[in-house]
Amino acid sequence: MADLKLRHVAKSYGDVQVLRDIDLDITSGEFIVFVGPSGCGKSTLLRMIAGLEQISDGELQIGGRVMNDIPPSQRGIAMVFQSYALYPHMTVRDNMAFALKIAGQSKEQITAATDRAGKMLQLTPYLDRLPKALSGGQRQRVAIGRAIVRDPQVYLFDEPLSNLDAALRVATRIEIAQLKASMPDRTMIYVTHDQTEAMTLADRIVVLAGGGIAQIGAPLELYERPSTEFVAQFIGSPAMNLLPGRVKTVGATTLVALDGGLEAEVAIPTRAGDQDMPVNLGVRPEDMRVTEGTPVFESTVDLTEALGEVTLLYFGTNADTVPIIAKLPGIHPDLKGRRVRLTADPHALHLFHKGQSLLYRDGPPPAYQARTAAPSGSMGSTPTAPDERGGDRIEEGLIKPVGPVR
Repeated sequence: MADLKLRHVAKSYGDVQVLRDIDLDITSGEFIVFVGPSGCGKSTLLRMIAGLEQISDGELQIGGRVMNDIPPSQRGIAMVFQSYALYPHMTVRDNMAFALKIAGQSKEQITAATDRAGKMLQLTPYLDRLPKALSGGQRQRVAIGRAIVRDPQVYLFDEPLSNLDAALRVATRIEIAQLKASMPDRTMIYVTHDQTEAMTLADRIVVLAGGGIAQIGAPLELYERPSTEFVAQFIGSPAMNLLPGRVKTVGATTLVALDGGLEAEVAIPTRAGDQDMPVNLGVRPEDMRVTEGTPVFESTVDLTEALGEVTLLYFGTNADTVPIIAKLPGIHPDLKGRRVRLTADPHALHLFHKGQSLLYRDGPPPAYQARTAAPSGSMGSTPTAPDERGGDRIEEGLIKPVGPVR
């Protein structure tokens, strides 16, 4: 069992500080994912844990032992890199066994370890093949197998799927999740820029930005309760929309007067003195829906992207403002150039002041609970009447889904 702790860890290259004051506790058996924009230091932090980069300041502990000056080979860690880095002249078995041979293990031990790893990764039929005879996904599994045979306490993954095509990324991601399930006592730390990987694999996500930690939490907690505008727009695709406005009415729920002249009710409390405070109303594209009642946003569709399962609507792409995106379920043909009225449930809306969520201004909010389906009839929405084709209708310039919604 290996708990991992970072205390005020920092990294500098000369006068350039890449990471500062990183405080993080990782419990044995956790699957932790580091995400953040390019250049935020997530791979550097992983390499510092591995011992491939020197820690400039602070302390790293693994299993209660300070590791700052311990060489990589003695840290009980195995790392899987973005590049497969396989020896082309060695078979799959020999690639996986190489580190064990260097460590002086017996032939019987090496055979047992490589057979075990091959079975776990479904590589048994390919153990005698050279890397050139494997697909990209199989080569990445060999690289993972090379880590498994060492039986480390901590696994480090540095963007291991970024060299694979879309279909192989999905398949290999599932294999990594199954691998973790088969080794519940092993700690895994995973670096990625892919939000799908982060949301589906992680027990907790660490969002890095500006040289530090922006937020730590379960995937859905970061999605539904981001602490800052940065996290709100970084987690989720497309990014969260931000609509500027001012607090109009305070209380258990807040009424916001938006700059465009509309109003929005938000299920976030405000207090006396918050009236007229400038805020940004955050609403995710997938939380927006068409309404016949009072909208929180109304405009003409500039561009559509029909993806089958969903349709993306783009507004304001021809202006100097940040575009607004709505993500409607199902197929919505011929929307370009039409005027749309959109709303969202009050519990799905967010309020930010000076970049910080109002949920967090008095400290951490109550323990997170996943949001359930939106209450019916909220925010002035009304059901649409079906037309004779069984779909919904388009009338009075309002866009309603046409045909099946999946």
